[in-house]
Amino acid sequence: MGTTTGTTTTDKRADDETAPEADAAKETAGGTSTEPEDGVPAEGSGDLQDTADDTRDDIEDGTEDAPETARPTGVAAGAGAVVAAGLGLASVTGTWLGTLMSERQKLVGQIGLQSGKVTDPIAAAYGTPWHATALVNGVFAVLAMIVAAVTLTQARTTWVRAVAWGGLVLGVLGLFIAAGMYLDLFASMPAIPKGAAPGA
Repeated sequence: MGTTTGTTTTDKRADDETAPEADAAKETAGGTSTEPEDGVPAEGSGDLQDTADDTRDDIEDGTEDAPETARPTGVAAGAGAVVAAGLGLASVTGTWLGTLMSERQKLVGQIGLQSGKVTDPIAAAYGTPWHATALVNGVFAVLAMIVAAVTLTQARTTWVRAVAWGGLVLGVLGLFIAAGMYLDLFASMPAIPKGAAPGA
């Protein structure tokens, strides 16, 4: 009985002596622990959060700036398509400028006939004004094809490309008509019958 009591007392005393050392070891280990405490983020998490915020800002900036940079290009392409279609239609149907140039050439021909500088009344009254109209229409046709071609290289919208293609087709058609008018392919130049007087 005496021996057992002495042994138990000795073990208890040894446990009491080793307890502070164990607590100190736990505190040391707790100071170097990598686990985050409540309310305190782990080391490096702030850098990751900053990187995520920067990436989000870049994405938002890109989505906000993209329409602003693409909008002028879309507007310019749409305007170019409409202009090309208008020029092509004008080259086919004729323009006020072509009529004005035709009337001017007719007046110049009449002055030439009265002054004796022009000997062919048909060319002065008909041929030269007709060719002036064809020349003006041909210029409009070439402009329509140039504007349409430039628009097609920049346009991405379906309706813009459709209108630009329409302007290009009208320009080609107008150029063909103007060339036929200028070269008298559709109708030959009127001629005065032999033996007939010019004023008869």
